Amino acid sequence: MEVYSNENEQTDALRNFFANNGKALSIGVVIGIAALGCWRYWSSHQDDTAKSVSAQYQQLTSAMQAGKPETLEAVNRFASENSNTYGALAAMDLAKQYVDAGQLDKAATLLQNGLKDTKDANLQAVINLRLARILLQQNQADAALKTLDGVKGDGWTAIVADIRGEALLTKGDKQGARDAWSKGVESDASPALKQMMQMKMNNLS
Repeated sequence: MEVYSNENEQTDALRNFFANNGKALSIGVVIGIAALGCWRYWSSHQDDTAKSVSAQYQQLTSAMQAGKPETLEAVNRFASENSNTYGALAAMDLAKQYVDAGQLDKAATLLQNGLKDTKDANLQAVINLRLARILLQQNQADAALKTLDGVKGDGWTAIVADIRGEALLTKGDKQGARDAWSKGVESDASPALKQMMQMKMNNLS
């Protein structure tokens, strides 16, 4: 790094720098302005796209919840075409419809796809919990337990403990089930959930 002895040398150095690099700097400024313009356009486009996708999601799921069966395919198409949080939400909503109809395989597939579409940890937790319940209904206790391992966050401890206890009991592991429910009872769970797990523990005796 050069050391200048006085202010005049610094001024001369700056003049020489701009004289030698003025053209390059001008081009750089133009490019910078253009890049900023592109970034603003892209951000605006992203906002508009997100609003459009959000509105489409609301419209489709409202129609589905109103009991219009013709919307199921439209929601399914929306979920497959949107690899984002709205696609994951649509997959989760549609999976519930399939569970109610007893089509557990379709519901599980939708939830597995939905997991790939969102990076939101809480939404991933909800999807994993629902998927674990479905796998348990399909007598896939080991797969359900593995799915529960993907649920992160202390806020889900009690629900995970409840489902884990059910899965372990299905495998014939009564002590494992008791330990799981005991952990749930000791967690910061709702009184109703604690009472339910305590009843399950009592029924093991």
